[in-house]
Amino acid sequence: MVWVMEEFLSPRDACRMLGISYITLWRWIREGRIKVVRSPNGRYLIPCSGIERLKGEEKRTESIRAVIYARVSSSKQKE
Repeated sequence: MVWVMEEFLSPRDACRMLGISYITLWRWIREGRIKVVRSPNGRYLIPCSGIERLKGEEKRTESIRAVIYARVSSSKQKE
């Protein structure tokens, strides 16, 4: 039998690594996008493998959006 030691992060560190807010992290946990483990003292721990997986998904789906807004205050300025 082979035991693999997994590294874990606190929710705060996971948010910093992913560049998301604390609320977004909890929403992703509820949606099942990321798994958590409860430590014996009741704290939530996020596996590093889950963070790396999410970072990989983020890179593949990253796109740039731009919004252009123009306002014309009179018909003389339309051109």
